[in-house]
Amino acid sequence: MKIDNNIKIPTKWHALKNIWKGEEEIVRLGLPHQQLAPTWQILLLGDGSPTRHLQLLTGEPTEVDVIDMSEIGMDDDDAPIQIQKVPQPRLRRQVWLRTASGQRLAYAASWWDATHVDEYLQNRSLPIWESLSRLHTELYRDIQGIYYGDNEILESAFGESGPFWGRHYLFWHNRKPLTLIYEVFSPYLRKYLGPTSLSQK
Repeated sequence: MKIDNNIKIPTKWHALKNIWKGEEEIVRLGLPHQQLAPTWQILLLGDGSPTRHLQLLTGEPTEVDVIDMSEIGMDDDDAPIQIQKVPQPRLRRQVWLRTASGQRLAYAASWWDATHVDEYLQNRSLPIWESLSRLHTELYRDIQGIYYGDNEILESAFGESGPFWGRHYLFWHNRKPLTLIYEVFSPYLRKYLGPTSLSQK
C-alpha cells in the first residue's frame, strides 16, 4: 500500500474504531501470546519510551512531524476518560513518529495543560521523551488501555492495512498528571518485531 503524504491537517484526532480493547487490569496482566506476541507486548505494555524503542529497533533516529497543535479549552475532545486528570484549559498535539529516512512508524495524540506545555515542550518538534530527558524530568508512564482497531486515515498515512494496535497512558510528574498520550503503531514494525500474534506464524 502506498503512503499518502498529502494528508490534510486534522481538526480532530485519529482514534481507532475498536475491534477489541483492554482496560488497566488487562494491561497489568498481559495478553495471551496467541492474541499479541511477546515482542509486541514489550512495545505496547512496557513502560519504556516508544521513541527510544523505535530508534533501537530501526537503527535510525526517531523524528517527529508535528501535524496539529490545537487549543481545545475545556473540551474533552472525545479523548479517553483520563483526560479529566489533565488540567484545563488544554492543548492537543498530534504527531507522526518516523525514521530519519522517512518511514512512518507511529501516530500519537497528546493532551496538555495549555498554560504549562511550553515548560515541557520547549522545542515542539522534538519527541516528548527527548524533550523531557533534556530537562531531566522524572516521569512515570501509567498505561491505562490497549486497543486493536481500524482507521482509514492511519492506513493511508502508514501505507499499511489495519487493524492496528494502540494504547493510551498518563505521564505523571511530581505525583501529578502531566499529559495524556494515545499512540497507534504501524504494522510496518513487523519487520523488526515479527508477527503481531503467535497465531500468525
